[in-house]
Amino acid sequence: MRPSLNRIVLYAKDVQATCAFYERHFEFECEFDANGRIAELVSPHGGAIIMVHQAGKGLKAGQASVKLVFDVEDVEGFKTHCAKQGLEFGTSHQADGYSFANAKDPAGNPISISSRRFAIGR
Repeated sequence: MRPSLNRIVLYAKDVQATCAFYERHFEFECEFDANGRIAELVSPHGGAIIMVHQAGKGLKAGQASVKLVFDVEDVEGFKTHCAKQGLEFGTSHQADGYSFANAKDPAGNPISISSRRFAIGR
């Protein structure tokens, strides 16, 4: 199993303004998923995809608002592999043909494993 870091989640109070910022200044192209919940910013120059999610009401400006997302084809298999090494992920969630699970690194930063990259039509 070889996880790769290809996505970074930004939590934003104003998703549209955040997308417009990256489109205008860094040439990213914004595309929303089918239900309009997640915006994906993709650079025509390659590199990581920035996923923009609506921030929770309790998030304050300046708080950590980034999550690293590691692409893995088999979320459950990777969770089992990590558990053997002492890293426990939370409950797996299903969304639009893919699954994901969350954990925290030793510093308390949120991380996620996701099969979104491997979902049909992505």
